[in-house]
Order: sequence, then structure tokens, then C-alpha cells
Amino acid sequence: MTDHTNHADESDHPGALKILGWREWLSLPDLGIAKIKAKIDTGAQTSSLHTAAQEIFERDGKTFVRFTTMPVQGDASEFVECEAEVVGFRRVRSSTGHSHQRPVIVTTAEVSGESWRIEVTLADREGMSFRMLLGREALRGRFLVNAEESFLAGE
Repeated sequence: MTDHTNHADESDHPGALKILGWREWLSLPDLGIAKIKAKIDTGAQTSSLHTAAQEIFERDGKTFVRFTTMPVQGDASEFVECEAEVVGFRRVRSSTGHSHQRPVIVTTAEVSGESWRIEVTLADREGMSFRMLLGREALRGRFLVNAEESFLAGE
């Protein structure tokens, strides 16, 4: 009987997708967020970031959003004030079935030595277990997800 288990790591296959666990530490340098724990969520199309006190405003004919985020779950004393251009608004259905219109921004994400631009919806995730979801659009063509592991990319 042949063993079809793939024991090779990604370095054995140039161009192979990197593997992430179901939760990972990542950074959002454009927003000044050095470290945030994200749920890697293939069930969510778009990535989502916890925000509080959102303020939509116009500058030079463009729409922007100013918001505060607390990247560390359970620690409201650590917060980051952010500002980004709004690229659109998207109606998003939450896991509880409620539909909300959310601002969408584009920012840089960094994890596992990769740096790329992602779309992120902004939402109040106060009651949720993770301050950020990294959705399947951000993962597509870059990563595979091992649902049995966590923090494969390290800190």
C-alpha cells in the first residue's frame, strides 16, 4: 500500500501556498496596528476589523473614516486611533443573521512573511471572540488553512 500523506514542507515546493492555523497574529501597518489576533475565517468572504466611535467625513472630495480600535481582546486600555479612505460600503450579514451596512477600507496586512493589500469592513465586534477576521478573499491564492493548528506563522 502506498502512503499518500504529504510530509514535505512548503520549502520543498516553490510557489506552494503557505499554511496558516485557524487563528494567527498579524499586523496592519498602514493603520498603526503592530499586532492583532485574527480568526482565519474561510466562511467569511471579506475581512473584518473591530472598530468603535466611527466617524465618516469628506476630505478633498473623498470619503474617509476615522475610528478607534482595541487590538487586544479584553484590554480597552490599549487602543489605536486610525483613519483611512472609504472605498465603498457593503451590506454584510453577521453570523447571527442580522444585516448591516459597513464601510470598506483597503489596507496592508502582514503575516508569515507576506505583505499584501486587503479589503476590510469595519464593524463593532465587541461581543465577538476575535477583534479581526481574515476572510477568504484575503487568503485566496496565498494561504491554505489548517483548522487543527493555531499560530503557525508565529508572533
